[in-house]
Amino acid sequence: MKKIALINDLSGFGKCSLTAAIPVISVLGIQACPLPTAILSAQTGFPDYYCDDYTDKMNRVTDAWKAMQESFDGIYSGYLGSAAQMHNVLYFLETFQTKDTLYLADPVMGDNGRRIRIFTQELLDCMKELTKHANVITPNLTELCLLADMDFDALTSHASDADYLSYIEDTARRLLPKACTSQTIVITGIVRKLPEQSFVGNLAVTSDNCCYTETPYRGESFSGTGDLFASVIAGSLLNGLSIEEAMQKAVRFLWPAIEEASRDNVPKNHGIYFEKYLHLLLEIE
Repeated sequence: MKKIALINDLSGFGKCSLTAAIPVISVLGIQACPLPTAILSAQTGFPDYYCDDYTDKMNRVTDAWKAMQESFDGIYSGYLGSAAQMHNVLYFLETFQTKDTLYLADPVMGDNGRRIRIFTQELLDCMKELTKHANVITPNLTELCLLADMDFDALTSHASDADYLSYIEDTARRLLPKACTSQTIVITGIVRKLPEQSFVGNLAVTSDNCCYTETPYRGESFSGTGDLFASVIAGSLLNGLSIEEAMQKAVRFLWPAIEEASRDNVPKNHGIYFEKYLHLLLEIE
């Protein structure tokens, strides 16, 4: 059985990070091997939460797995709460990443033009270094602009243009030459507001190709959907699907769960009812 190391936090409430990734990776027939970066009572979008930081324990897990002579077919890192944690992930990559290892990095740094509370220039510099080692990165538009040193407002000022996606693609292509390996950049949560309807989509960009998927947009965002999306991408690629097939699988899985959460007015911090739709990941392409 293939194995993916999942480097992320574990939150008791919010259906995100490890509680999102582990079931998705498992249903896809891959062993999920979690390396916690922190243990939280609830994800940080809640007004109050307890956090037990695992920064000083991360390398101990890495060393223990090395002593066990373990290896990984894939590595997936999500939210990292400090530059120190990013250095720990770099150490993990030095220990376990080979030319055959799929590494997906989700560079969590902000959304909708706003940066996360802990954002610093050091954090950005470390994330730029970390994402260079990834085969796949999954930034939203805010994170793409941060990584590419692009002004978010300047990019999104073209949102109503017919060639808006071309501007985003051009921004993504700024990053490709900086990667240490052949890289796919999947820009998530692209909102296109048309006169009759709005859509939200994901654009995958490689050195020689690009593909785009979208669904109707209701103007709502739920905790954990980005983690679920990235988990499907990582597992599907490891199972041999193309990036376009992986994105389509992720959309088919997430769309009905998001629709139900919107219809039932589920509090956004609590996330979507993805568990009842995990069976959709087993459908043959």
